[in-house]
Amino acid sequence: MAGTTGAMVRPGICSASMMPDDEWLAAVWEAVRGQLPAPPASVVEVGCGPLGGLVPVLRSAGYAATGVDPAAPTGSWYCPVEFERYVPPEPADAIVACTSLHHVADLSEVTGRLAAALAPGGLLVVVEWARERFDETTARWCFDRLPQPGDDSGWLNQRYAQWRVSGQPWDAYLQSWAESEGLHAWREILRHLRAGFDSGPVAYGPYFFPDLAGVSEADEQAAIDRGHIQANRIQYAGRRRSRHVVRA
Repeated sequence: MAGTTGAMVRPGICSASMMPDDEWLAAVWEAVRGQLPAPPASVVEVGCGPLGGLVPVLRSAGYAATGVDPAAPTGSWYCPVEFERYVPPEPADAIVACTSLHHVADLSEVTGRLAAALAPGGLLVVVEWARERFDETTARWCFDRLPQPGDDSGWLNQRYAQWRVSGQPWDAYLQSWAESEGLHAWREILRHLRAGFDSGPVAYGPYFFPDLAGVSEADEQAAIDRGHIQANRIQYAGRRRSRHVVRA
């Protein structure tokens, strides 16, 4: 997938470093598992990353899971190619895409190929970042809880440092950064998904907690519930329509 980092990576900036017991991976699994068909359904994870993303836990749960990513690990469970070049051996029962669609070069092409890779009525599960909900109030809440910067400082540390140097208002800085990285907003992603899938309701939840010091998923959810910050994690599910068009 052109311009895509591995699944479980924070938004397009830092390298994949997630371990199987990582709190973000655990949170995503809880969000995804209840929407999937029962095992042994076939599941493709788009953008599994160099550590394999959800594929190991999917396999452990009894799914016939395959991970697709240019940086995928070696082994029979993985296909180390861009999703645009992936040729599935047969249509999948479900596809999972976690924090990968906001990186792609051509949303129209990718969403068309997602539909084509699914069996009729197959399920697409998406966990994404809604960057347009990352307003200044939410950003300052995050920046007040940053870990100490180190040699491998996280993407939020980098955003804070660059914002301070830029001298721009937060909204202007965020927009210029996103444009420089080629990141799609959630509303754009959703528009393409709804064009090709029968879409269910969208759910929102915590997104930043893995990159903050001493903040759990429950802590971030409490701040959302109190109206202190906006929920930035998006959870979407849609089913492939009987007719779809693959747009090259």
